Amino acid sequence: MTTSVHTPAPSAPRRTGRRRRVVGGTPEARGHLWVYAVLAGGLVLLVGPFVWMLLGSFKTNAEVRRVPPTWLPESPTVENYRHLFTQLDFPQFFLNSTVVAVAITLGNLVFCSMLGYALAKLRFPGKRVVFALVLGMLMVPGMVTFVPLFMLVSKLGMVNSYAGLILPWLAQPLGVFLMRQFILGLPDDLIQAARVDGAGELRIFARVILPLCGPALATLGILQFLATWNNFLWPLVVAQSEDRYTLPVALALYAIGENNTRYGLLMAGAVVTILPILLIFVLLQRYFVQGIAMTGLK
Repeated sequence: MTTSVHTPAPSAPRRTGRRRRVVGGTPEARGHLWVYAVLAGGLVLLVGPFVWMLLGSFKTNAEVRRVPPTWLPESPTVENYRHLFTQLDFPQFFLNSTVVAVAITLGNLVFCSMLGYALAKLRFPGKRVVFALVLGMLMVPGMVTFVPLFMLVSKLGMVNSYAGLILPWLAQPLGVFLMRQFILGLPDDLIQAARVDGAGELRIFARVILPLCGPALATLGILQFLATWNNFLWPLVVAQSEDRYTLPVALALYAIGENNTRYGLLMAGAVVTILPILLIFVLLQRYFVQGIAMTGLK
């Protein structure tokens, strides 16, 4: 009796679940590397001037003007900061900038949100015309209205006063547009329910609309505070005495002379000036990104 021997068929190679690494990566991965490289280069170009400003604030004026320039301070000094806080009336300049920036920011938060609510949810004659005017004002350069605005402030006797620095900027068309676009996305049922309960429009705005506009208000607040804090031309024209100078005006007037510019002092002042803006942005960054994203989806 013969027995047949069966040889087992060759089994297929087992899959280990690991993908083979492709030399050089996939085209998609290489594309991502290029994106990261471009973004990293952009980050260096963006952060580079700020790092140079911070390092330059600890240099002497001679070292700042040296050619070729030095990156790190050879003899670090705090003389620029000492001069900024001791020989200049820095507390008064800082107070002026704070008062003007906070007042204008709060005014825009209130008035722009009011007008945005009216344009988004209320019905009244001329609504489209008002919104068209808001859009038209966005297209008009600020320099076109600068001289007429200053003449109006001068005729009202508000030159060299907080009123002249603040009142012309309490409502901006960009803020109205942002708030209107955000409020458009809020459900109308909430407003109708409040009206059924007997709430007036002012109460609806304060109790229903504003609590839902946190991201948009944070976005508008950051943008407006940044623009006002760094504003130079309007305070330079309106503020005509030292007790009304803001920080940018004071630094420009005291650091730039006829024959010599104190770049170290300018950089030290710029570092101190930018700190409040960085602090506010860090605290409200989450709301800022959320407000920009939600406003863009409306």
